[in-house]
Amino acid sequence: MKKTFFILGITVMAISGQAQQLPQYTQYVLNNYILNPALSGVENYADLKISGRDQWVGLSGAPRTAYLTIHAPIGKKDYKTTTSSYSVPGENPRGSSYWENYTASEPHHGVGMSIVNYRTGSFNRLTANLSYAYHLGLSPVTNLSAGFAAGVSSISFDKSKATPVNPSDPALGTGVNSRWKPDLSAGLWLYSSSYYLGLSAQQILPQKLAFSDNTSDSGSLVPHIFASGGYRFLLSEDINALPSVMFKYVPNSPTRPQFDLNVKLQYRELLWGGASYRFQNGFSGMLGVNVNNVFNVGYAYDFTHTGLNSASNGTHELIIGFLLGNRYSDACPRNIW
Repeated sequence: MKKTFFILGITVMAISGQAQQLPQYTQYVLNNYILNPALSGVENYADLKISGRDQWVGLSGAPRTAYLTIHAPIGKKDYKTTTSSYSVPGENPRGSSYWENYTASEPHHGVGMSIVNYRTGSFNRLTANLSYAYHLGLSPVTNLSAGFAAGVSSISFDKSKATPVNPSDPALGTGVNSRWKPDLSAGLWLYSSSYYLGLSAQQILPQKLAFSDNTSDSGSLVPHIFASGGYRFLLSEDINALPSVMFKYVPNSPTRPQFDLNVKLQYRELLWGGASYRFQNGFSGMLGVNVNNVFNVGYAYDFTHTGLNSASNGTHELIIGFLLGNRYSDACPRNIW
């Protein structure tokens, strides 16, 4: 009962704007599109990702997230002319020769779609968005893209799961109450052969949210702002490293801004591993494998050092990727690594 009450308190705070209202992710370093629509069409293929996240396992009413994203380029013509663009026996297709011959993409468009379901306690949020981005070459090795995503969110509250909250509270309405809200996000993505910088905002439209028409009580949906950056360098001909950072700002959040420190190590185009530290929250580890040039899988485990550690068994996150229409047989991303 105490665990249920604790989680319900968290979700009520989230809806009222005192904490984050959108799901957290650990493996966004593998799918930055989930945070920034400017990545629509950033690669040479249609990038399909399916993910599930079970947060604070063992805690009643804890957050669970599932999503599907897909985005693809339109009119993109990246002609690769070096042998390191392909998997030559004994040669790393992402070795020094490849990056020395890296060239910026020609100007092109990108489109995408995301479906995200986020459940926590008595609340459920289902969001569907379509995205568009335009990629412009700034220099022979640097691109800038700008994009936006628009759609709708269905936010519902199941009063039957609200105990021990007062069932007569008029602010909660009766039964399962749902509200439809417009959703809008936008972002910028600067990327080159050795670095990327991103800035995005989700839930741009501030809106009131109430589950009853008979009360003046309501919460607020507030924007979430993300800033990220990463730098790629070779540790050896076979191993490259990508340290990165992500800052997140949510108005009225107890910790603002929040930030993550990440590092990802990749062996050729085959395996990767990584670690992350989330400020005032905890640590996570990641492992992944490119099964072939059309399928990959990644797993992350989060360990919190907050008070939740005594009541939960950590957080599990799985992500499965498909590279559709991969005409150059890339086994891993070219522009976000």
